[in-house]
Amino acid sequence: MSVTDLGGYGCRVNFDAYARTAVELVNAGLDDLAGLRALFAGELEWMAEEVTEKDLTVFRRAQRRLRDVFEFGTSGRDVNAVDELNALLEAYPVQPRISGHDASDWHMHVTSRGASVSAEFLAGAAWGLSVWLCEYGSARFGICADDRCGNVYLDTSSNNCRRFCSERCATRSHVAAHRARKRAATLTPA
Repeated sequence: MSVTDLGGYGCRVNFDAYARTAVELVNAGLDDLAGLRALFAGELEWMAEEVTEKDLTVFRRAQRRLRDVFEFGTSGRDVNAVDELNALLEAYPVQPRISGHDASDWHMHVTSRGASVSAEFLAGAAWGLSVWLCEYGSARFGICADDRCGNVYLDTSSNNCRRFCSERCATRSHVAAHRARKRAATLTPA
């Protein structure tokens, strides 16, 4: 896990968590405002309350662009992935600031106070995925090998061998392949 302690003062930034927000966005169902709000379940619940219809349009556009990054990375087109990430970083600049209520709660935010939900979320997603690419390379980006899925993932396996976004997709794909081999074997004359 990529966690950096800024200056040894306890202000830690979990870049992997920011990279995972990019994955969550690409895999999100953004058919309507309710779908966008579902993206913020958990720690980001406050964003769900502030998101607007205008944000939905911005998130859909960013979702397509981030999917392109995964497609570029998966197909070995690193220069294209870097170009797109740089464009996203320009569109959603990181403006780090320290936030918190007291000395035991200091933490980093990626945008200035008062930024829109889309600006805050997308700056973090672009920044996290950019740090991920620099640290691990685009070979650690993936698109699920199950043809029926299409979700993206970050490969955190020790030997860079992940091919599926989840155990569910891996199992479903392996069972389908097993059944196809079995069917082919019964159709082949002896």
